[in-house]
Amino acid sequence: QVRLVESGGGLVQAGGSLTLSCAASGITVAPYMGWHRQAPGKERESVASMAANGITRYADSVEGRFTISRDNARNMVYLQMHSLNAEDTNVYYCKVVTINSVTYWGQGTQVTVSS
Repeated sequence: QVRLVESGGGLVQAGGSLTLSCAASGITVAPYMGWHRQAPGKERESVASMAANGITRYADSVEGRFTISRDNARNMVYLQMHSLNAEDTNVYYCKVVTINSVTYWGQGTQVTVSS
């Protein structure tokens, strides 16, 4: 059974930093691991992703401020977030796509940036 557990969300002041973690169990190395976020009333959007070969992609809004990394041996994916602003306030979701092209989502972790 595949399970994704996120951690690291919370309340931070504008300009501050947070690191999100996602632990994936029940899978082998996933071709895709990434982070999405969703604000109330808005569509879920991709924030950052990292393929198993290390290729990364970032949303324009976070480029240069966020860094995604993964530990394939531990099936972990991380999102370091710096220079946070109010627009980064969202629920952040870990997403994993397996080698069988099955998508799994974590339960989400709230990030709130206070101005």
